[in-house]
Amino acid sequence: MPLIRFPQPAASEITPKEVFLNRRRFMAAAGAASMLPALPALAQNAAAQKLTAAPGPFGTDEEKTPYDAVTGYNNFYEFGTGKEDPARNAGSLTTKPWTIKVDGLVNTPGEIGIEELLAFPLEERVYRLRCVEAWSMVIPWVGFPLAELIKRYDVQGSAKYVAFETLVRPEEMPGQNSRSLDWPYVEGLRMDEAMHPLTILAVGLYGEVMPNQNGAPVRLVVPWKYGFKSIKSIVRMSFTEKQPPTTWNIQAPQEYGFYSNVNPEVDHPRWSQASERRVGDGFFAKRIETLPFNGYGEQVASLYAGMDLRANY
Repeated sequence: MPLIRFPQPAASEITPKEVFLNRRRFMAAAGAASMLPALPALAQNAAAQKLTAAPGPFGTDEEKTPYDAVTGYNNFYEFGTGKEDPARNAGSLTTKPWTIKVDGLVNTPGEIGIEELLAFPLEERVYRLRCVEAWSMVIPWVGFPLAELIKRYDVQGSAKYVAFETLVRPEEMPGQNSRSLDWPYVEGLRMDEAMHPLTILAVGLYGEVMPNQNGAPVRLVVPWKYGFKSIKSIVRMSFTEKQPPTTWNIQAPQEYGFYSNVNPEVDHPRWSQASERRVGDGFFAKRIETLPFNGYGEQVASLYAGMDLRANY
């Protein structure tokens, strides 16, 4: 998510996962289980449920971003605008029970629960995530193609887009008590983007259920777009004929377009998008070149054939 920029921490500045695990074991041994709800979200997720996933296609063999960086440095304004706020504040989020409402231009509207989503054949997809503030990660997501869920519903031929909505629960998501954004957070994709095999619903990462701060229990991952398009903690999918509103396009339409494809040739009004830093490498690490469509151009460039990608940013 855009607007506010913070220095990224070095990997050495992030508490190792093993420390949290040892802390949890120590507390359990000391009979302090009643204190667990007060632990930071990162601590609670350290002993998360394991997921079984087969290797998926389209992955990258680039070095993965350390787990502690992936879970400790996030954009999730529902828990605060600082990069460390989600890990600090997301422990209050209740993720069971959880359902996604499916409606709009479908002949069989309904709801689907997280248990059903976890029953889909899961894959590990090692994808790059490029955020608009010019930082990036390489994350082993666990999920399944969004198209597999869409196929379960009788979507009408007039549906051209699918809109997504994030949970609104300010008593558990303290950032929603502020006016930093209009709530709920909303996003959208064209149907061909939603049905593309690269687009996944992720239910975990690093072989574990999704940590709260990363979008538990289910989030979208669209790897050729800037990170804010990959909406978190989804509670609704609606199929529409007209292009749906999206949060950052509402907030600052001159800066954040509907498509938001990673494009190093189109700068943000306040900074260049031509290069990026990998989280965990340190703030002064050498920047790397940003690739068109975040390196997935071979798979997705044809979706935008004939479009002016400067005008349709």
